[in-house]
Amino acid sequence: MTSKLIVPAAARPDGNGTVMKITPESAGWRYVGFEALKLKAGQRLSRETEDREVCLVLLSGKGNVKTSKQEWTAIGGRMSVFEKIPPYSVYVPFGDRYDFTALTDVELAVCSAPGKEGYEARLIEPGQVGVEVRGSGSMERFVHNILPEGEPAGSLLVVEVFTPEGHWSSYPPHKHDRDALPDESLLEETYYFKVNPGQGFAVQRVYTDDRSLDETLTVKDGEAVLVPKGYHPVSAPAGYEVYYLNVMAGPVRTWKFFNDPEHEWMLHGR
Repeated sequence: MTSKLIVPAAARPDGNGTVMKITPESAGWRYVGFEALKLKAGQRLSRETEDREVCLVLLSGKGNVKTSKQEWTAIGGRMSVFEKIPPYSVYVPFGDRYDFTALTDVELAVCSAPGKEGYEARLIEPGQVGVEVRGSGSMERFVHNILPEGEPAGSLLVVEVFTPEGHWSSYPPHKHDRDALPDESLLEETYYFKVNPGQGFAVQRVYTDDRSLDETLTVKDGEAVLVPKGYHPVSAPAGYEVYYLNVMAGPVRTWKFFNDPEHEWMLHGR
């Protein structure tokens, strides 16, 4: 039986290029929306943002982006996420629109959440993306902070993570499902996975303290996982490196997580 937490990709794109679409309604929550599209060179996508803000992440390929007031041409620098260079992205506020034209074959992520304030559309270039290493040993992973809380937006937080083969990430297990600041923030989250080589898989466990939710998931290349609550560690099996794009949003735009007390000792040693 397929878990309700796993969102598979369509076998082929629809007329708009969409291979996956997650809405607050389909996920059964309030904030996060995510869409993955595969566009052919010359294909165009035109949309209104309405009451939601959007972050367009060029996972691979190059394209032109135009909003109601801004325009950027020939953006995009990597042809695979596993080149591990930061992506080009475009932030588009609520009440705006975007027109995207693919110059090459493109894989595009459309991340969305409720818009709150009148921010301006802007290009997020690779040099503006914060790059960091988290963890050590077999918990080491590499992070690109595309739209962190220190950059202007109403609700959205967007980050991508590279987990080397045999390593763990989102680890030690942590959660952010309580509106209990300053100790913990409530954030819904999606994980969009890519695996190299593509026949591989990732493993993700999603569980709560009372185990009312406790699932261990085998996630394939191009699938997404919904994390409505609970801890959510990820493992990259030997022989396969794992990429995921995280989209988070909640009532307050800050990432304050709580580590599973049973496993927090790993941060300090025995």
